Amino acid sequence: MTKKERALKAVEALKQEYPDALCSLEAQNPLELLIATRLSAQCTDARVNLVTPVLFAKYKTLDDYCEARVEDVEEIIHSCGFYHGKARDIIGMAQKIRSDFGGRVPDTIEALTTLPGVGRKTANLIVGDVYHKPAVVTDTHLIRLANRIGLVETKEPVKVETALRKLLPPDESNDFCHRCVLHGRAVCTARKAHCESCALNSFCKKNI
Repeated sequence: MTKKERALKAVEALKQEYPDALCSLEAQNPLELLIATRLSAQCTDARVNLVTPVLFAKYKTLDDYCEARVEDVEEIIHSCGFYHGKARDIIGMAQKIRSDFGGRVPDTIEALTTLPGVGRKTANLIVGDVYHKPAVVTDTHLIRLANRIGLVETKEPVKVETALRKLLPPDESNDFCHRCVLHGRAVCTARKAHCESCALNSFCKKNI
């Protein structure tokens, strides 16, 4: 079985298992999703979702973030960890969006990665979830599953992204990444692969 064939089987199997391929971060608009994704670095989505309602209630517009005091943002996001850098990045990205992009969250990976604190993982999430373009979000779950299944032989995020862009149907790639996160949390966990209850068992390279 080729990697392409295995990738297509994985797409279909996970689609059956997790029909609702949704991002677990809660946000109402592109800016909120961008901020929530920045906060999620080295932090659980569940924790971020506890913090963002307070943050989003205080700062409702792009201008609110542009004029915010770093100390005030830090106080709200403290429990997400690395709050000094995250607070600076949130304000900095808002200011750059206003000054360089006319107040609109950019819609390309190239533009998004010019924003403070935004790497390719975050940029892909925004491009895929907000603008519905083909995207590969290299979450730790995706990287683990892609290696175990036999789609890639690397843990470097950019190399995983590049490889999967060649293997996955463009219109399925973003949802596939979300489904891998769900599957990685529920079945193919970092601690143990529960192969006996895995929808990918019959063609997973780990079991062949």
